[in-house]
Amino acid sequence: MPPAYRVSHLAALEAESIFVMREVVAELERPVLLFSGGKDSIVMLRLAEKAFAPARIPFPVMHVDTGHNFPEVLQYRDRRVAELGLQLVVASVPEALESGLVVESGDGTRNRIQTPVLLDAVEKYRFDALFGGARRDEEKARAKERVFSFRDEFGQWDPKNQRPELWGLYNGRHHAGESIRVFPLSNWTELDVWHYIAQEGLDLPSIYYAHERQVISRDGMLYAVNQFIQPRGTEQPFTAKVRYRTVGDASCTAAVESSADTVEKVIDEVAATRITERGATRGDDRVSEAAMEDRKREGYF
Repeated sequence: MPPAYRVSHLAALEAESIFVMREVVAELERPVLLFSGGKDSIVMLRLAEKAFAPARIPFPVMHVDTGHNFPEVLQYRDRRVAELGLQLVVASVPEALESGLVVESGDGTRNRIQTPVLLDAVEKYRFDALFGGARRDEEKARAKERVFSFRDEFGQWDPKNQRPELWGLYNGRHHAGESIRVFPLSNWTELDVWHYIAQEGLDLPSIYYAHERQVISRDGMLYAVNQFIQPRGTEQPFTAKVRYRTVGDASCTAAVESSADTVEKVIDEVAATRITERGATRGDDRVSEAAMEDRKREGYF
């Protein structure tokens, strides 16, 4: 009797994500992959390589650049794009501020004003499908989002107006001006992502691993002292061994204390944690209980 055919959990996730990517290229005309240099977009880029090998990746990548970036991440972004010979589209928040498209918020953070810049780039380049690295385990608003997430002509998301996805069938139909946000990693967890990084031997920006950095403690989180974040009042900078679980704006993304300086140690650490990376490190998600859903309704990824 032949041995039973078994597919590992990680191989099944990879196959599902590759299928989703191929479906998008088959159904839609102008897809683009959102690439920030963060771990999830790095995994998506690797999946895209596999999905279309030996051909080149058949769509550009785009970064919504707020100007509040970690230098290590921008360096990685540029190097990886050059290695793969990809077209990089940069939607610049600083340029949008100069043109008057958006206005700087009072607290100095730029997370929320990314949305008009993203929507402007979608309209300018006529993208009809945008790959994003969001996962359902990250945050409750993302937990109820479809793999193919329909957005209207204003880029807005209506959670009550989404399409069924029975038996892995995805509906990419849309009218001119509408678009589909596509999330190939929907069913992955943070731990799955790290296991895949280990399996594929993927290189990451150094801030994902433990290192010493000058930080301040604010609202129960450790923020790096940099040009965007300076101590207030009685806050005292101190040096701590930290790493970043997620990469966002340097003005609203916190680090976590950690000694995990290898992939294997990070996997052990993530396996033991009981709070998502956004819940642990993203100040922009603490504005309100519905902060993420409110931004998604406006057109945020």
